[in-house]
Amino acid sequence: QVQLVESGGGLVQAGGSLRLSCAASGRTFSNYGMGWFRRTPGKQREFVASINWNGGRTSYADSVKDRFTISRANANNTVYLQMNSLKPEDTAVYYCAADSAGWRAAVTRGEYDYWGQGTQVTVSS
Repeated sequence: QVQLVESGGGLVQAGGSLRLSCAASGRTFSNYGMGWFRRTPGKQREFVASINWNGGRTSYADSVKDRFTISRANANNTVYLQMNSLKPEDTAVYYCAADSAGWRAAVTRGEYDYWGQGTQVTVSS
């Protein structure tokens, strides 16, 4: 089992920045690929960004490319999502997830084995 706890969400004005963190425990963190997803009311959870076990592969949704950056610190069992130039449409609950196939930067929900509880991000206009 892998336990994931997100933090760093909050309220920010459009154009601002936030950094989300996801702390992992329970298994060897560096074995896992990690991803961030988000969900808005009435919509399914959508892919945001992912990173493989050593950071050598990353993937981004087109809607966040060039604004968001995913990174990881295996020594601290933590994955980050730096979000810049935030827009009101980025408002969502953000979830981190762990993929036991650590070699890849997976982009679909079904590829992930463990999920956190989520953290709310609200971007005001």
